[in-house]
Amino acid sequence: MLLADACAAAGMETRLLLGPTHLLPARADVAIERFNATADLDALLREHQAKCDVLVMAAAVADYRPNIGQLPVSGKLRRTEQSLTIKLEPTPDLLAGCHLRRREGQTLIGFALEPRETMLESARAKLVRKGIDAIVANPLETMESPDIEATLLLADGETIETPGKMTKSAFAEWLVAAIKEVHGASRSTSTSR
Repeated sequence: MLLADACAAAGMETRLLLGPTHLLPARADVAIERFNATADLDALLREHQAKCDVLVMAAAVADYRPNIGQLPVSGKLRRTEQSLTIKLEPTPDLLAGCHLRRREGQTLIGFALEPRETMLESARAKLVRKGIDAIVANPLETMESPDIEATLLLADGETIETPGKMTKSAFAEWLVAAIKEVHGASRSTSTSR
């Protein structure tokens, strides 16, 4: 929410694809579209990606989902004394899919929430694997904290660190300023080719 608010405050036309939550952006000029499952988000991305200049994928929906095609039951599953095993299958990689559909001049930015000791290495590998322009590497402890200390890794190898710990609201403003620079640089690179 804070990132969407910061984008709108910076004068960007902002559309937030929002999963199941009671939280909402503070700004009324943030357009919101809801989704419940990975397939819903994929459909919204396919609908809106071509129209956006910058796509920020700040969170994954889920990396796995139950494989319901293997359930041997239709209707109600009654309780018995037997244990059940639920098999999981991977969900589609939405950010990688966005990379395949990207248009010239479009900037794609992802996030990598990782253990601090392997954060930069994992984020760099994800950046390359997904073919995106930048990735925000932040440690696992960021999830439940009001503060964040992150590193923005760019496809050209540049690394930009936050100026220490900052509130998530201040971080959102910091990141929007960095995104504007990354997008401006990628546009000038793609138009000069």
